[in-house]
Amino acid sequence: MRKLRVLEMIDKPFLGGGQIHLLSLARGLDKSRFEVMIAAQSGGPLEDAARAEGIGFLPIVIGKKLRRGAVRDLADRLTENGIDILHTHGGVAGLFGRWAARRARTPVIVHTLHGIHYLHYRNPLLKRLYVLQERHFSRRTDAVIFVSEADLRTGKKFRLAPQDRSRLIRNGVDLSGMMKEQRTASRIEKLKAALNLGPLVVGAIARLHRQKGIEFLVAAAKEIHALHPEVRIVVVGGGPLEKSLRRRAANLGLGRNFLLFGERGDAREVLSLFDIFVLPSLWEGLPLALIEAASLGKAIVATDIDGVREVVRDGETGLLVPPGDPARLAGAVVRLLEDRRLAARLGERAIKEIPPLFTLAEMVEKTERLYLELAALKMSL
Repeated sequence: MRKLRVLEMIDKPFLGGGQIHLLSLARGLDKSRFEVMIAAQSGGPLEDAARAEGIGFLPIVIGKKLRRGAVRDLADRLTENGIDILHTHGGVAGLFGRWAARRARTPVIVHTLHGIHYLHYRNPLLKRLYVLQERHFSRRTDAVIFVSEADLRTGKKFRLAPQDRSRLIRNGVDLSGMMKEQRTASRIEKLKAALNLGPLVVGAIARLHRQKGIEFLVAAAKEIHALHPEVRIVVVGGGPLEKSLRRRAANLGLGRNFLLFGERGDAREVLSLFDIFVLPSLWEGLPLALIEAASLGKAIVATDIDGVREVVRDGETGLLVPPGDPARLAGAVVRLLEDRRLAARLGERAIKEIPPLFTLAEMVEKTERLYLELAALKMSL
């Protein structure tokens, strides 16, 4: 059987959760069965990572506003590259990619919802529009992948995809290197000194977007530092709220106690320095950062929301607090700072119980089986 040509497509080229998922999948697919390329806007770390690893990269021009010319150009690229399976990731790529794939008569179309973000839009008309749009395109999609059981239930509730085309493939993380990244005490101190960090570090790795709730971590930081001025709070990630978050931290007088590091290629390295990992999200699909933090044995404080509850059990593998509540968030962090035995116990259970449930190998295997199943139905192999 000839190799199937697969194009993994997303819109933005930064390394957020969806991009890391896509890149991990492209790396992991069996190269004896699949010839894999990545498509995204050009000029970012996703392109750099793909090219560095010898994965074909197809630069595309898409945005939130739908343009027929962009769809036509993308359809031409699908045809020129002989794509057998188009796998789109996220709403913008799903809109442009699936329309273009129908135009190009691409044999197999798969779409992954990395969290159903439009259900959290403040504008009810816009929310309704995106629900109707997903229903329309999912009827022309061979499989719609949900990354968590909660999202699968939500998809069924809102009838986002036909039931016989809805698949659950939970996010998986490549932990082969992370398990070995536990640093020696001297190495940790050197890294902390280089980054101007103190003896205790509370940190988050998150896109600076409303979804991630970092504004509530900024508010909580004021209360944390009132009790523990030696603590540094660190956020790794970029995004549209970066300037407003910097202003808010400055207005609260946090100074060097609250550090926004922006996007970094060594995010995992910085994560290894954290004593407590915080994820104050308002909604999630299934957050990769939590699994990575657990794989390093970090004490976790996160919000009690769908997706997170599939990773962390409150009081057993982490502490969960209500979303949008800085006081409860600060209280949980302070509790772990003051009860180091509890923090250690939560970290030990997290590293033992969480990573085995969310392996990259299982995610890739299930995706490969799906690709082969659909290709057998839609193509003459």
